Amino acid sequence: MENTQISLFKGRKVRKIFYKKEWWFVINDVIEIITGSADPAQYFKRMKYRSSELFRISTKGGKQFAPPVMLGIVTSGGKQKMYCWNTAGILRLIQSIPSSKAEPFRIWLANVGYERMQEIEDPELATKRTRLLYKGKGYSDDWIREKNAGHCYPRRTN
Repeated sequence: MENTQISLFKGRKVRKIFYKKEWWFVINDVIEIITGSADPAQYFKRMKYRSSELFRISTKGGKQFAPPVMLGIVTSGGKQKMYCWNTAGILRLIQSIPSSKAEPFRIWLANVGYERMQEIEDPELATKRTRLLYKGKGYSDDWIREKNAGHCYPRRTN
């Protein structure tokens, strides 16, 4: 299944594509938005040469990271091959960007990591957070109880 969608990033578009059962994001879009660089491809190239770790995971991947891949992305000029990275790779990339504009993402990642560690210590916290998320999305209390009991599946929208 291959699907292309547009994701909004503070009002700016980050192109993404569903590939091999996960979302892959256009690296240049993310870099341009966070840094304001007029040449995001060159910016990424310079980043890789400054950080041997980023260079390694962006060329060979690793245990936790797949390397970026060239995928066909629909543009105003037609379909073009662009470097894309999966969610884990994009989050790692954002952590490496020295721009102050990346700081809110680093703070968010720290908060998510902290929450996850709390959930590991106390799994009931994960259940409570899940319940609140479903409630915020408009699901009924009955549906949430059934879901938590494993009797129903979330609505899918395409």
